[in-house]
Amino acid sequence: MPSALKEIALPVFAIAAALLLFGVFVWFAGVSPVDVWVILFKGAFGDWFSWQNTLQRSAPLMLTALCVAIPARAGLVIIGGEGALVLGGLACAALPYVMPLPANVAGTFALCVAGAIAGAAWIALAGWLRQYRGINETISSLLLAYVAIGFFKHFVEGALRDPASLNKPATRSLAEGLGIGGIGGSDVHWGLVIGIVACLASGLWLRFTASGFSVRVVGGNPRTAQLVGLPANRLILAACGLGGACAGVAGAVEVAAVHTNANASLIAGYGYAGILVSFIARHNPVAIIPVAILFGGFGAAGSLLQRRLGLPDASVLVLQGIAFVLILASEGLRMVDWKALLKNRAPVAPRSPVIATEATP
Repeated sequence: MPSALKEIALPVFAIAAALLLFGVFVWFAGVSPVDVWVILFKGAFGDWFSWQNTLQRSAPLMLTALCVAIPARAGLVIIGGEGALVLGGLACAALPYVMPLPANVAGTFALCVAGAIAGAAWIALAGWLRQYRGINETISSLLLAYVAIGFFKHFVEGALRDPASLNKPATRSLAEGLGIGGIGGSDVHWGLVIGIVACLASGLWLRFTASGFSVRVVGGNPRTAQLVGLPANRLILAACGLGGACAGVAGAVEVAAVHTNANASLIAGYGYAGILVSFIARHNPVAIIPVAILFGGFGAAGSLLQRRLGLPDASVLVLQGIAFVLILASEGLRMVDWKALLKNRAPVAPRSPVIATEATP
């Protein structure tokens, strides 16, 4: 199987198998799998209202998936995008407390920059711990995500809490001019454009620039990178910082476009879902766009499954978990030479016996 076809076929088969297994799961709950599949895709892509919900959820998924994909190209497995996202949202909401901002595009840009800096610093910390202290980046980034959520709750429920928020602690709402509005009057905010541009820019950077090529060399063959004198430590920290900045911008966009303040609703699991999106896209920034839209649609359809069929809203998380397990399992099939395997298992025709005859004089 050609490598390009295999890159596409295995993730598609993994998602299809996940949908089949999810159908078996809901069948045990007494629900028709066919009804679930139909409602799942209707709730995601059935009409314009569904598309708006899908695209709203896709924007943070694109950015948190980049938090996994960019460090992965440098050879790191970072799964702490949730921490960078909540800190990015917190920095966005806290910036008006620190300095006055113009209620225009410049002020909104400053909010996004604050979120990017917070996210970049947090994920770069995981890269620094790996390079200079030998701590596994997967474990450290995951644990740092819980620390970040603790910081978030501490400030939102403490020093930055708006006294008017009674039952649900939150920061003060952003000024109206600082918000990120919808595209053409729709519910789809400009964060989707930010996510798409970030994915395309990351793909072009990794593919066509010298620094992007250096990052890929460090991730693909660290020994070669060392022999040619590439600054591996700086490149890895830069990859972590860029990935964290994307997740931080996702948090800032969620605050400025959806919630208007920092509250517990920001901890919605987008950072963890971004891990799945990145792995299915094979850490390809451009491929992240359609995968994020697909899983954004699945997330948007969760409430419809609850209303129509009585399934829990969180049942979509089961689908995501099954897909993640299968996509990891499919990695073992990626290097299989199917042509040689099928050739070796093909039945061999029995040979006809050779009868020795005496030579006649």
